[in-house]
Amino acid sequence: MTINCKGNLIDLSIPRVMGVLNITPDSFFDGGKYKDEKSMLTQVEKMLKEGATFIDVGAYSSRPGAAHVTEAEELRRILPVVDVLLKEFPESILSIDTFRSSVAKETVQLGAAIINDISGGNMDSNMFATVAEVQVPYILMHMLGTPQNMQQNPVYKNVTQEIISFFADKIFKLHQLKVNDVLIDVGFGFGKTIAHSFEILKNLALFKSLEAPILAGVSRKSMLYKTLGISANEALNATTSANTIALLNGANILRVHDVKEAVEAIKIVQQLKP
Repeated sequence: MTINCKGNLIDLSIPRVMGVLNITPDSFFDGGKYKDEKSMLTQVEKMLKEGATFIDVGAYSSRPGAAHVTEAEELRRILPVVDVLLKEFPESILSIDTFRSSVAKETVQLGAAIINDISGGNMDSNMFATVAEVQVPYILMHMLGTPQNMQQNPVYKNVTQEIISFFADKIFKLHQLKVNDVLIDVGFGFGKTIAHSFEILKNLALFKSLEAPILAGVSRKSMLYKTLGISANEALNATTSANTIALLNGANILRVHDVKEAVEAIKIVQQLKP
């Protein structure tokens, strides 16, 4: 259970943490929080010190109903940030949260190590070929529709079975293209009702049949705060609870806004290992 990031093998048999850095003005939790170089560098330094193995940088808000951003604008936002982060933290492993093959290619050329695609290749037909070309690990996420319409009326006959089938098909295509490291993200809240998301969380262990590392991204999401009648700002405790369930069900990476608490959850769950 390893992935190759720029020649370094990262062991995922002990779960890892991916810290989130949104450089968008409208992300659901921290949109607009990191507007300048100093605030971004301070946050990344904090997450690395707290134990993040990966930093996931996103310049396109994928919250439900988010405004569409052009390819040029996404590149304008993200390229300088990747450049400065890798100059300041050359040993860091940057994941790029994008569904665009052009953004994937240009950020990897700058030194990014992972591509995290919310659309699983469905929003850019060139993405799979590009990932095969640049040879970096690829996080394959499931989303029904697009960020603009995904939450309007998501319907499944069997949400777990349909998503497993989706992954099986996509992983086969990626392996045919010689993409060696494919990780899966079930996409909590992406084209799913709250009930769908909890059903998937309950059944997360079933996704281990795909023999791919599992990334869980439940951090401060609406499935948690709406269930409790609170805000995203108040959902840290709920996030830790959901992360713990995900870990017990086989998650290999926790994608979070709060690194320290996720690292602690991993350490506690590891005490149950024989």
